[in-house]
Amino acid sequence: MYKAFFGLTDNPFSIAPNPSYLFLSDRHREALAHLMYGLGETGGFVLLTGEVGTGKTTVSRCLLRQLPENTDTAFILNPSLTESELLATLCDELGIGYGENPTLKQLTDLISQFLLKNHKAGRNTVMIIDEAQHLRAEVLEQLRLLTNLETDTKKLLQVILIGQPELQQLLRRQELRQLAQRITARYHLLPLTVPEVELYVQHRLRVAGRSEPLFNRGAVKALHKFSGGIPRVINLLCERALMAAYGQNRTPINKRMVYAAAAEVLGEQPRGSAKWAWTSLALVVIAAAATSAWWWSPQLQAFATHQLQTATSVTAPQTLVQPSQAQPAQPSAVAAQPAVSVANQLLESAIAQSGNIDNAYAGLFALWGEAPFAGVSACQSAKALGMLCTQQQGSLEQLVKLNYPAVVYLQSAPQLFYGVLVKKQPQQLLLQLNEQQFWVSNAWFEQHFTGTYELLATKAQDAPAEVTPSSGLAQVQWLEDNLARAQQRPARSMSYFDAELEQAIKSFQSQHNVVADGVASDSTLALLGLYGAHHGPALVGGQG
Repeated sequence: MYKAFFGLTDNPFSIAPNPSYLFLSDRHREALAHLMYGLGETGGFVLLTGEVGTGKTTVSRCLLRQLPENTDTAFILNPSLTESELLATLCDELGIGYGENPTLKQLTDLISQFLLKNHKAGRNTVMIIDEAQHLRAEVLEQLRLLTNLETDTKKLLQVILIGQPELQQLLRRQELRQLAQRITARYHLLPLTVPEVELYVQHRLRVAGRSEPLFNRGAVKALHKFSGGIPRVINLLCERALMAAYGQNRTPINKRMVYAAAAEVLGEQPRGSAKWAWTSLALVVIAAAATSAWWWSPQLQAFATHQLQTATSVTAPQTLVQPSQAQPAQPSAVAAQPAVSVANQLLESAIAQSGNIDNAYAGLFALWGEAPFAGVSACQSAKALGMLCTQQQGSLEQLVKLNYPAVVYLQSAPQLFYGVLVKKQPQQLLLQLNEQQFWVSNAWFEQHFTGTYELLATKAQDAPAEVTPSSGLAQVQWLEDNLARAQQRPARSMSYFDAELEQAIKSFQSQHNVVADGVASDSTLALLGLYGAHHGPALVGGQG
């Protein structure tokens, strides 16, 4: 009803997956490139994860359109199936006939015959499973067994698993470790940044027939604030804001209209002074504790001290005061409860404001003495600064071994949030959330850590510009020595750039989620720098 008023020929913010409105941000393009690269490899599994509404299905549909014509595809949308049901669904998608009540072995044999026939005919077979976080462990294991069918050079069935962040947790289970080792490419799709939200909204308006901007800068920032950069939520907010603007006969759409839309769609209200309210509450509790001579736990005192320190400044890392060694009288459980509640509220407030990964990256850049550039992604900023940003998957132990601070992906159901792991002590970790720093226990961190983290890396000072087959022997030996250190194997004595060295480069690149081209370029050399002599900020100790 508002289309004529805004000069539109269509509803630009429908949540239906209309391919005409396809918008690929830098992150969507990067995710698509990872999937295409994974399918070009010889392994069996490719992984794409992301929060609800970030555009995983959009990327998968775009992938389908880019697959070669000699590819047979099975797209499974409902993975809540048993092993037999999943294999039967795969047969249905590929047009494989089977009788009534087939056994698991019969279905497996039929699929194997189809895959062999397809391979002989020069055709590829790809299976895409959406909402894969609902797959049972035994079903995933059955899929792994199915991908055992292979030639000397490639798997005959390649599987793309698409799901929410819980899928990463599922794949870290002990009984699925063999499958996890077969993932040749993985990517976690992040929400849109503020500049990308503006481009996204304008793109949809343009497709619907309006070339002039309709949402002002304040409205765009409000859209990002309330949506967290999730395209599906952006659509809902924009649709409601358009209706409000139409009802008021006003343009352009401003932040007040978006705030009203958020209140209707999400039930959220502006929180202008929440931070100062928490600070005031913390001050009251601290005063009461001092009067009553309460004995605080180290975590609680850290929370309260932090709020005092950040009341005037939240940009510089703060030193958190440790408890006195004196032992005052123990408070009663009733008296201590309000202070514990405040501590939890302070942390929950910080978590609620940590849904933007770019804010976390700003904290990570600051630890390197740098700052990201406005209007571009964090990785683009890193490139402009001669650095590399790399996404890794692993345990807290693996991250600590690298000894570099990192942007960490954390989960507090159902919210995904981002922090910076700043320091590591034996029993606690210094975690920065939205410019605020908290000491948390190792157990708390392990409980919330999804296993995904991102690092900034720079080339070591003695690293060559690049190493190619035509490079000198000293550079080739440097590359072999550093690869051996990273791969925890003895270094070979090199006489030239051989095929084994090229394969070692590709293996290292695959492990670190970069294109495995066997070329030791800037990005690969920067990754190797993480394993050499430490340079830059350190998790344990000081500056490297």
